[in-house]
Amino acid sequence: MTQEAPSARRVELVDAVYAYALENGLAGASLRPVAEAIGSSTGVLRFLFGSKEGLVRAVLARARQDELGMLALLPADGDLRQTTGHVWTWLADPRHAPVLRLWVESYATALVEPDGPWGDFARQTVADWLALLARAQPRDWRRTAAGAAQRTAVLALLRGGLLDLLATGQRSRVTRAVQSGIDSLTAT
Repeated sequence: MTQEAPSARRVELVDAVYAYALENGLAGASLRPVAEAIGSSTGVLRFLFGSKEGLVRAVLARARQDELGMLALLPADGDLRQTTGHVWTWLADPRHAPVLRLWVESYATALVEPDGPWGDFARQTVADWLALLARAQPRDWRRTAAGAAQRTAVLALLRGGLLDLLATGQRSRVTRAVQSGIDSLTAT
């Protein structure tokens, strides 16, 4: 069975709601204010997405598309330390703060509403990032339990650093801490 391509209007609205979510968040949003903000109507949004939950799923899929595109641009050449440094540089860039705030909101909402539209967002995100970090490890090492533990620790370090950075804005302090953690976690 082939899946029908989304209409141009649906894609346009997903992009508009995504832009809205980057500025305003998504978890507490109602259809009416979102529709007004993007120049649409609740009827159109319900017709194209079925419900707020359908719209949220579409926006999260759009956000994940951006995440996967960003991950594809990061080098993952068997040097975990270097790859992790590239990831942190991207995460610490102030231009990416809106998408990262939306990511944190969506991640947290997936944890407290696992049966809602955010459902698999957190799990998929962890899998995406672990796959990138695995590609940065030497092939033989990535297949070991120690390799899995190492990349899990690196992901936890990056995620913790990101949360701290978003909460405090103290880029220098958090970057020094993340770099120290990278150095200790990737020393073999």
